[in-house]
Amino acid sequence: MRNSFNNNNIKLSEFNALIKLTAEMAKFLYPYIRQILQSRDDFIRNPKPWNEFKNRYIELISERFNTNSMKVKRLLDPSCNDEVFIKIILTLALCISEDGFLNLSSTLLNY
Repeated sequence: MRNSFNNNNIKLSEFNALIKLTAEMAKFLYPYIRQILQSRDDFIRNPKPWNEFKNRYIELISERFNTNSMKVKRLLDPSCNDEVFIKIILTLALCISEDGFLNLSSTLLNY
């Protein structure tokens, strides 16, 4: 799905390192993640954080992924992507806890 295709498999140690990095960054970004989730719950009064999150995520996907791929087009489609974005932000929120590394790794390994 990426613009630059790399056929190398990731090693388990690299996978664990990326998960640890993601879990630690989620802890650091906890106030922002919480604000996005609250904005999603009260979208009528406070849509700005949720819309900023969605727009930035779509922008990053467009920059880094092959937009000709059907999977990427589905992510960029406004009618489908809300469910994906909710799943992403909830997964990040779940990995904020002390067992965040374990939560995120089990989620990704069982996906």
